[in-house]
Amino acid sequence: MPDNIPPSTEIVADMPVRPTAQQIFSGPCDFRLGITDLSQLPPSTISEIAFAGRSNVGKSSLINAIMGRKIAHVSHTPGRTQQLNFFEVGQHFWLVDMPGYGYAKVSKSLKASWDALIRDYLVGRPNLRVVFLLIDSRHGLKDSDIEMMKMLDKSAVAYRIILTKSDEPKASALKSVKESVELAVKKHPAAFPDALPVSSWEKKGIDQIHSIIMNLI
Repeated sequence: MPDNIPPSTEIVADMPVRPTAQQIFSGPCDFRLGITDLSQLPPSTISEIAFAGRSNVGKSSLINAIMGRKIAHVSHTPGRTQQLNFFEVGQHFWLVDMPGYGYAKVSKSLKASWDALIRDYLVGRPNLRVVFLLIDSRHGLKDSDIEMMKMLDKSAVAYRIILTKSDEPKASALKSVKESVELAVKKHPAAFPDALPVSSWEKKGIDQIHSIIMNLI
């Protein structure tokens, strides 16, 4: 190393440059596989970020807003997502779209199958960093949401409440739902204490979700 170059210069030059959020979320994102049985999964080698919520809560729309393009199919038919769908976001993390729950028009056997798949996934993936649990801001917590929260608590999987469609309720109604949800999550040890209102339409809260993911991967 030449004498006129400070020693710190060489160290900085050799340090890997961390990609920015824009580079990660506008970069490659490819569907890899959809599974109905955990045995179909390859070994977990990189971080996984999962999204869960009641059927028709706006999960696909939010995933598409986060990635800045259409990767998840948006449907007005509840119960459309019936498997664990894995998307590889470059070499940075896997985005996991979980089956929608709380859809009444399915058989008990199918519901039991979905519940078992979700439960097996939650306890069987050591690289699962967080589950974003989506709650419709127009309605607040439903019984099926509470059931999912209990499953996450039991599985010791960290999760964060995301209040979807927050552009639709009036400000006072949204504030009331947010406070109610945050009061409820105090009873759930694996939950992050704050609920984050988002709007896929207005892109509200998307930067915050990007930041959360960046801090986990």
